Amino acid sequence: MRPVSVSSSPSDAAARPLLSHSSLNRGSGRRKRLVSGKGSSGEFNSSIASHRMLSLRAPAPVLRRRLLSISSPSPGRIGIGSSSSSSSSSFGRGEVKRGRISSAAAPSDMATDSGCALKKLAPLEAILFDIDGTLCDSDPIHFCAFRELLQQIGFNDGVPITEEFYSANISGGHNDDLARSLFPDMDHEKALQFMDDKEAFFRKLAPGQLKAVDGLHDLCRWIEDRNLKRAAVTNAPRANAELMLSLLGLTDFFPVLVIGSECERAKPFPDPYLKVLELIGASPDHTFIFEDSASGIRAGVAAGMPVVALTTRNPGKALSDAGASLLINDFQDPKLLSVLEELKPVTENGQV
Repeated sequence: MRPVSVSSSPSDAAARPLLSHSSLNRGSGRRKRLVSGKGSSGEFNSSIASHRMLSLRAPAPVLRRRLLSISSPSPGRIGIGSSSSSSSSSFGRGEVKRGRISSAAAPSDMATDSGCALKKLAPLEAILFDIDGTLCDSDPIHFCAFRELLQQIGFNDGVPITEEFYSANISGGHNDDLARSLFPDMDHEKALQFMDDKEAFFRKLAPGQLKAVDGLHDLCRWIEDRNLKRAAVTNAPRANAELMLSLLGLTDFFPVLVIGSECERAKPFPDPYLKVLELIGASPDHTFIFEDSASGIRAGVAAGMPVVALTTRNPGKALSDAGASLLINDFQDPKLLSVLEELKPVTENGQV
């Protein structure tokens, strides 16, 4: 079956052939996708970007405004204090674990009470994934890109942003919202240009640094073995999303990729998740979502599905407060494995 493109407008159900698309991972899988009307931005050119961004210097009052579309930090946390100017990030990674998903690795008594909401999904039909911070630990790369470029344009009087500020005010946000929140007194087009430059810088850094969250590929094999429907749903620009899927070797694993900016509204609104249910033909009563940000969790919950939150970078309390049904450290977490063993996925003919 040929993949089709779908208009971002809910009222337009007409399908048309996809534009040609190349990837680093080729195979028999095809992708249905929402096609953006914009082309990918070019790779980061430091001299050009620096010249352009120096003209975008953000005035000091920009720090007074907080993000409204992502997790609200505790009162008083908007301040950016100083941090090391080193180009390396102090984000840490947990101990790497290997192994296939099995019931022996996850006794049923290890599931949390909140995991009971997931067990009600049986028989499981589909699993949806965010990308940044969920499939891969990309936040350290985004943090470095933001820190360097914000410092270049004199944001916060040139004092580098901290990880705390990034987590509370940037992580999980949509670029249009971030442009308004970080630069409320700047021309919006110039602020969006900064965001485009930052994304291009991320794409330059990612190939040498992007790593899958522990247990991801074992989980993907588990999903394939059970013929579950799946899709990736992200607020990242399409160029970033396709690059990350390629670097992770998952281009053909996901037959559908939905981009928030190509929908009428991006996360934290439910539109991207409602659209993907329509595209893959899945019921919210038998589908759950993997997310890592409060913004994404709110989107999933608003779309009527339980959300499993990865505590990759964001505080567990913020994720729980956003409505997560279960918190896990990674895809090898015994709490997740225990729940998966009880969900009894449906087969191709609709039988358990």
